[in-house]
Amino acid sequence: MLRKIRITLATVVLLLLTWLFVDFTGTAHRFVAWLGSIQLMPAVLALHVGIVIALVVLTLLLGRIYCSVICPLGILQDLLAHLRPRKNKKVGRYSFSPEVRWLRYPMLVLFIVALVAGVGSVVVLLEPYSTFGRIVCSFLEPLYAMGNNVLAGIAEHYESYAFAHEEVWLRSWPTLLITVGSFLLLAVLAWVGGRTYCNTICPVGTILSFLSRFSFLKINFDESKCKNCSACTKSCKASCIDYKNHRVDYSRCVVCGNCIEACKFGALKYDNARLHGANGSKGANGMNSGRRAFLQSSLLAATTAAYAQVKTKVDGGLAEIEDKVAPERKTPLTPPGSLSARHFAQHCTGCQLCVAQCPNQVLRPSNGLLTLMQPVMSYERGYCRPECNRCADVCPTDAIRPISLEEKASTQVGHAVWVKKNCVVITDEVECGHCARVCPTGAIQMVHLDPEDEWSPRIPAVNESVCIGCGACENLCPARPFSAIYVEGHEVQRTI
Repeated sequence: MLRKIRITLATVVLLLLTWLFVDFTGTAHRFVAWLGSIQLMPAVLALHVGIVIALVVLTLLLGRIYCSVICPLGILQDLLAHLRPRKNKKVGRYSFSPEVRWLRYPMLVLFIVALVAGVGSVVVLLEPYSTFGRIVCSFLEPLYAMGNNVLAGIAEHYESYAFAHEEVWLRSWPTLLITVGSFLLLAVLAWVGGRTYCNTICPVGTILSFLSRFSFLKINFDESKCKNCSACTKSCKASCIDYKNHRVDYSRCVVCGNCIEACKFGALKYDNARLHGANGSKGANGMNSGRRAFLQSSLLAATTAAYAQVKTKVDGGLAEIEDKVAPERKTPLTPPGSLSARHFAQHCTGCQLCVAQCPNQVLRPSNGLLTLMQPVMSYERGYCRPECNRCADVCPTDAIRPISLEEKASTQVGHAVWVKKNCVVITDEVECGHCARVCPTGAIQMVHLDPEDEWSPRIPAVNESVCIGCGACENLCPARPFSAIYVEGHEVQRTI
């Protein structure tokens, strides 16, 4: 029963989180955003103290069920391991192996140092929720969008517009290649050793391992019933059960229930050994209390949804705009609400949720060495509309802090810079002024190139104290392939 409950809950969580990442309409976020907010590292980075405390209590009570029920990357490992064909499905394929301390703890130290130092490229590679997000966004989101486009084509044939076409495009080659490599590593380790990645590389698993050693309920041996058949060890995907010495490494056990189901002699139970003797024997009621505890843990995890505030999304409508070539910016642009480049680098885990949800196609993964796969803003395909704050709504780590539309309209992420050699007023000797017309803050005025000659061509002049860096001027500038006006980022965002 324990295993069946775990599989049911894990399946629901995996499907809902996958929907959260592939859905481009914002509908999923209204209903299941709390599943992203109760992930451990996003909750820590967002300073959601209530969620962190709930997860700590959950682990101290029931062990590492977070890894087998709540963490999507852990659930994905189980799915990949299950897909491996076996000649005899009744016989497990795992074996006991000691804890790989020489790799496990240095990986945790590396993660913490990178997190404190703001080296985002290391953090995004190791954080499990972000790895799952990149896998879904790279592999499944394009398929989801193409399926939507097929339905849109069918609907249009019958003069229905129930579905809108969604453009499918590659946001970053480096991110795609790294994601492919991460998935292959995860798949190989899962096929060969089940939870090897979870118990040797994942920093979240290592953090929870310190707590799970002291959990109230654990998998315990009843030595009087054990026949040393090794069925429990062969079914343990964490490779943490030493049947010869009747020991379980609780730092690696994820309470999956496989061992209990595999044991035909009732020698394994999920209970508290201190209350019922060293061997954990206490009769038939032991499993019932274990089941009740597991259900209670699930309810405890669900109550953390109250800490996640689901807001109404507003997007400003989309218009197909011809792609451009991105300019070389001295300072990258980070989304409104990210406060500063340093704050953003220290809090963003590169999960790609904001990139997938951006309705204006402004966000894409960075290719920078220190900010690898963290989102940056670029205006070749659209601009950051003042009436849209979806990226701030969906960010689970508060790297992009929740921001109202009024606050966004007064947040300066950068300022526009005019490039004389690209302007059609100079190159084609025609009147334009389009950048001034589309500027939502009135930061651009057209002035004479020669102030003393009223017949000289009129060029844009930028009032940097009013410009918010939304990129409307850069995106809608008619100059191709490089805009005659572009936005230079600010290290620290300002309120104007």
